[in-house]
Amino acid sequence: MANTLPRVPVGTILRTLEDLYPDAHCELDHRNPYELLIATILSAQCTDKRVNMITPELFEHYPTPGAMAKASLEDVERLIAQCGLYKMKAKNIVETSRRISDEHGGEVPNTMETLVALPGVGRKTANVVLSNAFGVPAIAVDTHVQRVSNRLGLADSDDVLETEQQLMRRIPKAQWTQAHHWLIFHGRRVCNARQPQCSRCELAVSCRTFRESAKRQKRKRAREQSTVRDSGKGLGDDLG
Repeated sequence: MANTLPRVPVGTILRTLEDLYPDAHCELDHRNPYELLIATILSAQCTDKRVNMITPELFEHYPTPGAMAKASLEDVERLIAQCGLYKMKAKNIVETSRRISDEHGGEVPNTMETLVALPGVGRKTANVVLSNAFGVPAIAVDTHVQRVSNRLGLADSDDVLETEQQLMRRIPKAQWTQAHHWLIFHGRRVCNARQPQCSRCELAVSCRTFRESAKRQKRKRAREQSTVRDSGKGLGDDLG
């Protein structure tokens, strides 16, 4: 993709999102950094709603990294079986908990470098934990942030790392965490992947997807009108 800026100023887009979602927040239920880390690992290819249904029983059985480190894979798999990729996630959760217990004194680490060194933890998961558990300004690029930011022109890349870097350059650092929540809320409530609700989107004017769709509809109407005119001419010739 070409590196372009949105038609509407970034500040205007952010103010609109803030007005729409003043209470935007992390929708993964958690009480501490450990619970947030595990919930975020589970959220890959799984909805937050589903994860929130799974974690209460999981944390009842294994409330700390030390407890989870001693869990059997079979039992963790049983507890998270309703979550996609549960076998791989169970393996990562147990091993990550073991490393936190053995290498970090039972405390979830609070730097990008130490977090991404844990099994099953990528930049998105690390950024979720850093921003929501430790108050570190960060932008976690999940599927919603990737889609919405590119549609609005806040970013212009198919690569999530490049999208993250572009957003960090274009959004004031003080707004990184909230902006990523705003984009997620907008993606879940309005800017859906397959059927975006453009007719009720207050940001449609700055959306490339909306503009491209409008152009296609305009060309389609022009073709239809042309076909009607051509048909009318043919009918007139026949009557003559």
